[in-house]
Amino acid sequence: MNDALVMIMAGGKGSRLGPLTVHRAKPASPFGGRYRIIDFVLSNFTNSGYRHIYVLTQYMAGSLIRHLNRNWHQSGAGEFIEVSPAQMRKGDHWYLGTADSVYQNLNLILDSRAPHVAVFGGDHIYKFDVKKMEQLHRTEKADLTVAAFPVPIEDAHQFGVIQTNAKGEITGFQEKPAQPTPMPGDPTKALVSMGNYFFETQALIHFLREDATTETSTHDFGRDLIPRMVADGRKVIIYNFGDHVVPGDPDYAKPYWRDVGTIDSYFQANMELRSPLPNLNMYNREWRIRTAQRDYPPARFVRHHGGQPVDIDDCLICEGSIVQSATLRQVVLGYDCFVHAGAHVERSMLGSGCDIGENSILRGVLADKNCSVARGTEIGVNPNEDRKRFPIITEQGIVVLPKGTRVPKSGPLELARDMFELMEKDPGMSKMLRQLAIKPVAAGHLRHSYPSRGPQAHAPRTMTKGFVDE
Repeated sequence: MNDALVMIMAGGKGSRLGPLTVHRAKPASPFGGRYRIIDFVLSNFTNSGYRHIYVLTQYMAGSLIRHLNRNWHQSGAGEFIEVSPAQMRKGDHWYLGTADSVYQNLNLILDSRAPHVAVFGGDHIYKFDVKKMEQLHRTEKADLTVAAFPVPIEDAHQFGVIQTNAKGEITGFQEKPAQPTPMPGDPTKALVSMGNYFFETQALIHFLREDATTETSTHDFGRDLIPRMVADGRKVIIYNFGDHVVPGDPDYAKPYWRDVGTIDSYFQANMELRSPLPNLNMYNREWRIRTAQRDYPPARFVRHHGGQPVDIDDCLICEGSIVQSATLRQVVLGYDCFVHAGAHVERSMLGSGCDIGENSILRGVLADKNCSVARGTEIGVNPNEDRKRFPIITEQGIVVLPKGTRVPKSGPLELARDMFELMEKDPGMSKMLRQLAIKPVAAGHLRHSYPSRGPQAHAPRTMTKGFVDE
């Protein structure tokens, strides 16, 4: 068991994910049909042997806390995964930034007496043997080690860019620069911060306290604390994740890390997971990604009344789902979903508990949990018609259905009552709703977003009538 303390920052709003995070923290967002984003960082630490883990929460933490309490536990004496909600311990304010979120939990660091502290983000998709990073950190006797990932230079403006010398020591830090500095030895790439840090404990305490008393600080690790440590002459180095190898992965596997900060990047990361040879290997039994263990039955593919057989290609189908005489192409289908006869779904991600009606066509759809689409509905076929009634369509043309949405064949969408109220209160979401030609309506007070619309919502007679197993 490792003696380092782990603090996972999981309080972010993820505002660029819009309707997916208007009601939940970004780390609680579903991914890959059956996981949540937080599962990846927690799996990385538990697989790496870390047993003292705090998860720092703040924004819309209810769903995240329930997931952690029900599914994430340590069994040994003195081992724990504990939630630490924002408590205003250092003043009459919530977390002011990433550094402040750790500063407000400084009591946990002092009580632990751990020699080193890992501070990681909770909202990225990746696999990481963390002890390799800590080994470098300890060997080099660094005050701070920052995980860095090489990305194409044209994409680096979206991230915090790290400048280093030939020894891997950090000499500068650019926060989302217009002209990123290339990495040493490769002008086509830049090193970006993954938001994952290993600190020597006393150095962390010193600079957190100093940052808290600096009036001009934004209290952010990337903008304030790390540049201050570099300027102070502390030993700040990188761990190059581009050279990282995860135990059990095949030789051809490349390091994989996705920020999923926008709806399009989130959608693309899900699509990568179901590709024929995904870069993120979920079949590595030496490095399992753990999540909730559900008691749903296996997925079923059935023929309806002797009709066409199920036609599925390049898809991920999760447990408890039923596909009935339908065609699926490049689809991530969550658990407990029902795709009815004649439906045609292409390049889409459907969250758990969704119901797709007979003879409907869906192309480029991202549906949150518990959505239902009426029979004969077309989405993604006529973009001009879609813009009249769907409030969220991304730059890449992905149509987003908020949690619990009912989509009729024509006319206004019916948003679940709780989601409608949250979206109206959000400035960005409410503007999108007002601009629609066909404005959505709120469901009655008794219909909220949390009941599943999948197989469990259908009577057994309806589910099995006319089915021929395939």
